[in-house]
Amino acid sequence: MRYVTLFPSVLIAWASLGFAQSAPQPLSPQHGWQPSQQTNVPDAYTYTRFTLAGKFPTPTQAEASVRPALVVDCIPGTGSDHPKGRFLAAHLLVGTPLQIRWVEVAIPENANGIWYPPKVAVQYRADDAHPERDQWPAGSDRTSASIPKGALKEILRAHTVAITAADADGSRLPMQFDMSNAAPVKDGCNLDER
Repeated sequence: MRYVTLFPSVLIAWASLGFAQSAPQPLSPQHGWQPSQQTNVPDAYTYTRFTLAGKFPTPTQAEASVRPALVVDCIPGTGSDHPKGRFLAAHLLVGTPLQIRWVEVAIPENANGIWYPPKVAVQYRADDAHPERDQWPAGSDRTSASIPKGALKEILRAHTVAITAADADGSRLPMQFDMSNAAPVKDGCNLDER
């Protein structure tokens, strides 16, 4: 019967390895960009994940254990064909379901129909600049959005960034991020180029 008690712990260990690639939930109270090494098991490469925890300025909008975060994944220069590293992806992790919009996109002439990719309507403001409105691709979990590379470059140049999206009920969900010392992210992902 000893294998019966071992079996659940093997399942738990196996499940934790299987979910290692899922989006991290930002619970850490640390300030600034936090680098961590990640491994893409199917493609056998290692990459650096930079995570910046933000905050909801209105405490009633989110539980204390849930914080928004910006996550940027890059292949370091040593593992990339580019000497300064290579940008992989960036995400806004909110931790609460977001309002999804289905945007109509025409499919090229050689295919029939229309495609409706899920998008998250966001407004972001870097420092005191005029707010930018955009629609970012929604994450499969509907609690995150992919940040386009151009928007990420603007965000990384700022000192503070305010991002607003809508939750699943349509209520505004403002978030704030202190962008101090984004140099490691810019250098590690080769995002300082103009």
